[in-house]
Amino acid sequence: MKVATAVLGEQVQAEFFGAQVEVCTRPTADLAELRSELALLRKVMGEVAASEGCLLVATGTPVIPRGIPPTVTPGERYGRMTARWPFLVGSYDGMVCGCHIHVGVTGRGQALEPANHMRAWLPTLQALAANSPFSLGRDRGWASRRSVEHARWPGVGPAPLLDEVGYERVADHLVKTGVLLDRRMIYWYARPSEHVPTLEIRVCDVNADLDVVQLLTALVRGLATTLLLDIGDGRPPPDVPAQGLHTAHWLAARYGPAGEGLDPLRGEYVPALTLAERLLSRAAPGLAAVGDLGLAEELLHRVRSSGGGAARQRAAYLRRGRLGDVVGDLVRATAAG
Repeated sequence: MKVATAVLGEQVQAEFFGAQVEVCTRPTADLAELRSELALLRKVMGEVAASEGCLLVATGTPVIPRGIPPTVTPGERYGRMTARWPFLVGSYDGMVCGCHIHVGVTGRGQALEPANHMRAWLPTLQALAANSPFSLGRDRGWASRRSVEHARWPGVGPAPLLDEVGYERVADHLVKTGVLLDRRMIYWYARPSEHVPTLEIRVCDVNADLDVVQLLTALVRGLATTLLLDIGDGRPPPDVPAQGLHTAHWLAARYGPAGEGLDPLRGEYVPALTLAERLLSRAAPGLAAVGDLGLAEELLHRVRSSGGGAARQRAAYLRRGRLGDVVGDLVRATAAG
């Protein structure tokens, strides 16, 4: 970490487990610039990992366990979390890697409004991002096993419908009652960030393929931009039944982009890729406003053709039935940037 920090500064940070690392891009309005920076961050971290006899892998869960319990990164906060939830920390089951997408806002209220309006679209983002079928040495039957493991922590799930006053009340209650250690443990799928002025989307797996990362980022920004227009016109957030929303997230985690999904707005079961097309159509005004619509259409076509990260991992395994091939393919894709 010292070598990486010397090169990247605050753009690289230690994570909960010592086997993890977090890299952060700088704010940008240009998707090409974002992709270039992500490629550079991965290149530097790959070189640092190699110097320590390790490999850099962008995936939602560890494909192969080391055989020994993971080491928690030293620190007061992580120590308190370990003491409070030891059953979530004592094995590699708890080691998950997510891709968090931030959209700049002027304040907490402006973050909460699009968060309220986009709840029904987040399962589709989750499906497109699914990249963790293997965990602890075997295929767990999920396209996104990370979603399942992460959901064991308190504070994880769809965000409730809240205005700024309601958010403050709920956040204070969760901390004061001991449900959460602090506000940073509000792990809702869409939330106001507690440390930067952004709306933070937290529903995606880390992906080795930067096509997927770029697509997810484009869709999030395009959707947020479109929804802000609706909010400005005074339209209320859609009334999404809680059970339908949870079912949609379950299907997204189970099957990813290759299977059936649930449209929470219409209450109908359709292929996940149909939902992806609907999301693209909904986000189109915001995408077009910044010149990203054509790129988003092309990136979605690529993901549709490849089947996404989970399908790629399973294909790598099926070639010879070796988990090492899955890791090797992830390493190459992560480095390709």
